[in-house]
Amino acid sequence: MSLLRPAASRLSDTVAAELEKRILEGSLKPGDRLPPERALALDLGVSRPSLREAIQKLVSKGLLSTRHGGGTHVTDRLEAHFVDPWQDMLKGHPLLHRDLLEFRQMLERQAAALAAERATDVDIGRLDAVHSALEASYRSDDLALCIDADVVFHQAIAEASHNVLIGHLTASLMRVIHGHIAGNLEHLHARPERWNQLQSQHRAIWQAIREHRPQEAASAARDHIEFVRQSIENNSREEERRQSALRRAG
Repeated sequence: MSLLRPAASRLSDTVAAELEKRILEGSLKPGDRLPPERALALDLGVSRPSLREAIQKLVSKGLLSTRHGGGTHVTDRLEAHFVDPWQDMLKGHPLLHRDLLEFRQMLERQAAALAAERATDVDIGRLDAVHSALEASYRSDDLALCIDADVVFHQAIAEASHNVLIGHLTASLMRVIHGHIAGNLEHLHARPERWNQLQSQHRAIWQAIREHRPQEAASAARDHIEFVRQSIENNSREEERRQSALRRAG
């Protein structure tokens, strides 16, 4: 693409705004390395000095970081300030888990509904691909693969909503609750009937979005998170009973 020089601003400001937009929309994600300077300058249609100046502006904002000999990377600044304190709070306040699931249900219902309304052909193609990967992970015995595929699936829906706050909040939320996702999937994986229910729920969300049915997508997302909530509660009760039995046996 070629960036036109606006009359009222420096070219480097325009380049910085373009890169910032790519970070906001998720085209550039935390940890991503920017393309080589020559290639990126060519892509943006600007000189390398203008590109360097734009990168320094975003480094000063904390959105990019540069390493000597290691290139320029996107930071996690948009997520870290949300993630770090909440991870610590969840460890000390178990009741927050319920509130977190309520928030997740609200967020994912809206994300699914908006994705069903707004998803482009490109978005649907990506959703098809990540859902196919999710289904393949279910058929494997690799639980870590299932966890990663689950997170990628929900993030793809958030990004298909074309709401940058939903995209970044979902990414942050998934980092906060990663441990809960892992524990819950491990619990469900040991119960084939419940594991099959989980697959059906993800399939229902995917189908409603790709067929552009917002209300059904929202309902399917709501039902999925309610299922997750009940599963976590059941898992907690079973663990309490197990610990109680161990104490009596001791």
